[in-house]
Amino acid sequence: MADDLRGMHGGSHRVSAEDLDEELEATTLLSSEDMSPRPSSSPESRSLLLRLGLSFFLFGLINNVLYVIILSAALDLVPPSTPKGIIAFCNIFPALVAKLGWPYLLKGRIRYARRLIGCTACSVCGMLVVALFESLYMRLLGICLASFSSGLGELTFLQLSTRYHPPFVAGHSVGYFASGTGGAGLVGAFLWWELRGLGVRLGVGLSAILPFVIPVTYFLILPRPDRFAGRAFAAEDGDDFDDAPITASYAPLPRGEEDDSLPVTESEATVKAPFALSMEDKWRLVKPMLTKYMLPLFCVYLFEYTINQGISPTLVYPVPAPDSHWFMSLFIHSVRDYYPLWQLIYQSTVFLSRSSISLGLPPLPGRLLPLPAIVQGVILSTLAYESAVGVFGDDDDAREGWSFAFVFLLIAIEGICGGLAYVNVFYRINQERRDVPGAGAGAEAERAKQEREFRIGSIGLSDSAGILMASLLAVPTEIELCRAQVARGKTICQSL
Repeated sequence: MADDLRGMHGGSHRVSAEDLDEELEATTLLSSEDMSPRPSSSPESRSLLLRLGLSFFLFGLINNVLYVIILSAALDLVPPSTPKGIIAFCNIFPALVAKLGWPYLLKGRIRYARRLIGCTACSVCGMLVVALFESLYMRLLGICLASFSSGLGELTFLQLSTRYHPPFVAGHSVGYFASGTGGAGLVGAFLWWELRGLGVRLGVGLSAILPFVIPVTYFLILPRPDRFAGRAFAAEDGDDFDDAPITASYAPLPRGEEDDSLPVTESEATVKAPFALSMEDKWRLVKPMLTKYMLPLFCVYLFEYTINQGISPTLVYPVPAPDSHWFMSLFIHSVRDYYPLWQLIYQSTVFLSRSSISLGLPPLPGRLLPLPAIVQGVILSTLAYESAVGVFGDDDDAREGWSFAFVFLLIAIEGICGGLAYVNVFYRINQERRDVPGAGAGAEAERAKQEREFRIGSIGLSDSAGILMASLLAVPTEIELCRAQVARGKTICQSL
């Protein structure tokens, strides 16, 4: 990928992408002597937080919106005889490869500017391939490119959030990123609803413009980490996480013909050889997170995507009559309207719950992180029972109304649990600060940075693995539930 192409330098007096990366690495380690508090209510502090929140919201929104557009356009992208599940597979498996390969297999520093430029180019190329070629295999290739870029982009933005201090600022960035990813579901579905009338070639081609928002935001809107140095924020007083020691001193190095890099810290200047976490180091960091973070997130995504792809398509009822079910009749005009309605409810509640941190709500306590997965499991079992047997039965019109309200409520809770799991897991990891012996020294300071980046980047494997597993379970689940409905005399699912 672009961030791993070493040795690419700009001219001696140009500010290149590598220069900006080096500045980002430098400014995350600041002198403790410069940490004199400043009023958190100052206009400059509020402006910096606003720009940071807007930047990470746009990162989450744009990075995930193409994923949603592709899923929304699945019926238009492939021939009718092609299983739509192949779109879902190509839209998630490359992202899983990115989330596995980059944190676990690659070593050394992250060159954020290079990586984000590479992700942008990959996304644009993927969408253009989908738009310009009518061959099924070429379109699947384009979807794979866009998916790979989305997976790599997500973990990169989460890793970027660890470069901000104090912890309140880092948590602020994660909260708004999660909110942006939640908003992508609604925005992506709406965009394709508006663009689909233009056809696949023009509609998908226009969406290829969206990834350019990411480098524009990174270079022009996102404030650098050093802008938050020495500022006290009232919200961090109640935080129960301790920040890591920040003791490295900041000393600009002169720029000349031989050295066109931006300032680095004195401690980094003393590191003669580049440092990289070994596989043993990474396994040591992953082990305590397996049951605490990764398993709950995997289960949440496994359960909710099994519900969305395997159970929701079978939650269909007769078209409601306006005189007896006036509320239902506002949304349901044919049996094909049920599934889009369930998805709208899900996406809306996911957006709200992923925005909980950015809206100022307190995060879930660490001991309650498994709770959303447990609730999701109960909802999955209940909805499967409703689909196969019917909680209220199918005997009369009134009971169908109760069934509709029951499913409406459970899917709303499903979305809330899914969003809460995502934002709280990554928020908690972002806020954890581990004491590293000798962190003020160059090598240990670099180790501490890479450990924070790896820990938050490694978690993304669990949600993508859960989605992939759900896509494999969804097809047989849908088939068996439809058979159960037909066996009891309810044949609506066969007409879809």
